[in-house]
Amino acid sequence: MTARAINQRRGACPGLSEPMPTGDGLLVRLMLIGTVALDAFAGLCAAARTHGNGVIEITSRGSIQIRGLSAASAPRLAADIAALGIAAAEDGIPVLTNPLAGIDPEEIFDAAALAAKLRRALADASLATRLAPKVSVAIDGGGTLDLAEGLAADVRLRAEASNDAMSLRVSVGGDGASAVQLGAVLPAQGVAAATRLLEVIARHGRDARARDVLAGEGVARFHSALRELIAPAVRESDEPDFRLPVDERRVDAIGTHRLRDGSLAAGIGLAFGHTDATALEKLIDAAADAGASGMRTAPGRTLLTIGLTGETAPSFIAAAEQLGFIVRADDPRRRVVACAGAPVCASAHIAARTMAPRIAESAAPFVSDQLVIHISGCAKGCAHPGHAALTVVGTAAGCALITNGSSGDRADTLVQTRELPDAIARSARVLAAEPGHV
Repeated sequence: MTARAINQRRGACPGLSEPMPTGDGLLVRLMLIGTVALDAFAGLCAAARTHGNGVIEITSRGSIQIRGLSAASAPRLAADIAALGIAAAEDGIPVLTNPLAGIDPEEIFDAAALAAKLRRALADASLATRLAPKVSVAIDGGGTLDLAEGLAADVRLRAEASNDAMSLRVSVGGDGASAVQLGAVLPAQGVAAATRLLEVIARHGRDARARDVLAGEGVARFHSALRELIAPAVRESDEPDFRLPVDERRVDAIGTHRLRDGSLAAGIGLAFGHTDATALEKLIDAAADAGASGMRTAPGRTLLTIGLTGETAPSFIAAAEQLGFIVRADDPRRRVVACAGAPVCASAHIAARTMAPRIAESAAPFVSDQLVIHISGCAKGCAHPGHAALTVVGTAAGCALITNGSSGDRADTLVQTRELPDAIARSARVLAAEPGHV
């Protein structure tokens, strides 16, 4: 691998062909597609340990990250993954789908099939070379686990069924609650609609995102790109500033979910988004003992084990808990988001991930779905780009605390690292006592 193949562009996404240098070597990221067989997942773990340092992460978008690679070992990792036959999206524009796409009995549209078509179209158009690395598309086919809450995308397509007719609701620049709606298109126009909207973003430069276009020019450019594709039956009711509603019945990925064939999927979380190859191999062994067929990754740093039964799911979940994985939706570790931190990340001023367990323990009585704590090693805020009730940013002078903001905002106070757990607990207590604190 040459130096040119190592991805050093700010904000870049480190794919298999373009690893990114970090404090513990090179990092690669891959987006798995569909269910990965248990033996193949075990092979992925072995490759991470052989060619890297064995640290495996699942990101907030559900991608796998493997750390500690070198310029020599990264190509060998890519070759091993290819030999395992694991289906993963090629380096390019991320196209996200429901975690249980294709096997969810409640889904109303085949999001996985549309995503495959869109990936091919985007690769043929070479759009990735003209867009910011983190530009993404979300395709929501409905079902038990949706893509509405907390997962922002530049372009969103959401399936809707009405009067025996199917359409794709199109929006840009946010998550299910904040994205700006553009109207609805027929499913056959989904690829064309997404491609046209990405072209609009691309024309604004390689650093542009949908939210930048909206902030600078409003929604007109996006509406114009879709004018001839918008389904006439819904055109008149569309308002440019309409926001998509979030389903109040939303199901958490942590827990068990019924699948189309009658079996179950069990969702478990990775504490602070990471584990090691050995622990994950033990989890895979437990899944095999429970009769599972494979695993999927999911947004929110979650792993879904596929093919369990009502009799075997409890034993698997108990084994996962023993191994330190998160098995309850209300686990306080889920409300603390931490990046890798120092010394793993060369940009970090604090050991964010090392500090996270103690912070989660001290803040446990106060954290909730509405009170999330973000610990960032530096001001980039990679682990949680959006707002949080409380954000901690490592600096050369200490830890900056930001209330109801993001890592780039002005700090409310500065504390030393040794004082941080107590300071966070005090701040969390105050925030939790305030109505509408986020």
